[in-house]
This record gives sequence, structure tokens and C-alpha cells, in this order.
Amino acid sequence: MRVLVVEDKQVLADSIAEGLRRFSMAVDVCYDGAHALERITVNAYDVVVLDRDLPVVHGDEVCRAVLADGGLSRVLMLTASAGITDKVAGLGLGADDYLTKPFEFAELIARVQALARRVPRALPPVLRRDGVLLDLPRHQATRDGMLLALTPKEFAVLEVLMRAEGMVVSSEELLEKAWDEHADPFTNAVRVAVMTLRRKLGQPPLIQTVAGVGYRFGS
Repeated sequence: MRVLVVEDKQVLADSIAEGLRRFSMAVDVCYDGAHALERITVNAYDVVVLDRDLPVVHGDEVCRAVLADGGLSRVLMLTASAGITDKVAGLGLGADDYLTKPFEFAELIARVQALARRVPRALPPVLRRDGVLLDLPRHQATRDGMLLALTPKEFAVLEVLMRAEGMVVSSEELLEKAWDEHADPFTNAVRVAVMTLRRKLGQPPLIQTVAGVGYRFGS
């Protein structure tokens, strides 16, 4: 999944982003509302983690823009205020969920994952195909009951391929969904990740290369 973190406290924003990446999410970060408005016009995000009290452009305006864009992004709004009035106001803007600072990171992860499963249709927390089980909440992958030691990026690539349900996924689509905005489209990162993932999945091979098009998961 792809997530946008919008938080003006840089240390907190970077900490949230790093934690989400450990769960194989592609994460972009903005430190003010104006930059966030630019990002949402360029990229399609599954979830926007949005601080309400932002400089330059207020978080409320960013939330309205996310909804007005007509996309399927879900908004998890963060705030330092635990008052019921603020919560009602945030949800009234169209935010899908609300989390008060300070928060436990495990709760943030669970809420982001829950929101992402609602985009664009109900998505199961556990994916199964050809003997491979991908447990998203536990961040575990197994094949025929054997645990696979995957890196976060390999886990993300496998998730994208399995969600495609046998359809071909292009390298560009993998780069968009499993990497963040700093990924160089001219690198061989996708090819290398697929190669190592294919090796770790073992025999018989489950990832097929469709020459000139992309990759397909399934026997």
C-alpha cells in the first residue's frame, strides 16, 4: 500500500514513516499542508496520515482536498487535542479515523492497515494463493506452512503480485505501489527484488516473467 504522512514535526513524521516502511508500506512524507496538496495531485495514496494542525495550509483544508480529488484515499487524522469537539469536527470533514497524540505506534499501524483494506474494495487481511499465505497484520509470509524470511520490500512486492489475482503487473506499477517518491524509475530495483523473492519462494516457481510486460503470480 502507499501512504502519505503529513506532519509538521519532522522527527515525528520521519519516525512514523520509518515505522510504516518496516511493514512494507511505500511512504511519502510532507511537513506542511502546501506540500501535501502538491503530493495528492501527483500520486494516488491508499491512506493519508494527516496532522490537523499544519502550517501554511491547515490540515482541514488538506482533508477537504483529498476528498474533493475524487480518489479513494482514506484519511487518518492526528491531533494533539483529545476533546470530543475536535474529534467530531475532524470526522465531520470526512476523515475516516481519528487518533490523538501521543499514541502507541502499534495502534497507528493497525488503524492504517484497517483503512487500507477498505480501498478500493474490501480487502482481506490474509491473502492465500498457490500454497502461499500472506498475513498482513502479522507481517508474515509462508509457503506450504514454511515461514519465508522476506525483507519489507520483498513482502510489499509479493502483496502487490498476489492482489493482482493472476493478472500481469508491470514494473512501473510495482515501482509505484511498493516504493516511495524517491525511487529512481531507471534503476533495476524491481528486477532485483523480484529475483530474490522468486528465489525465496522456492520450487516450483510462482512468479512468471511476461517479456516486455511485467510479472504474474501463480502456478
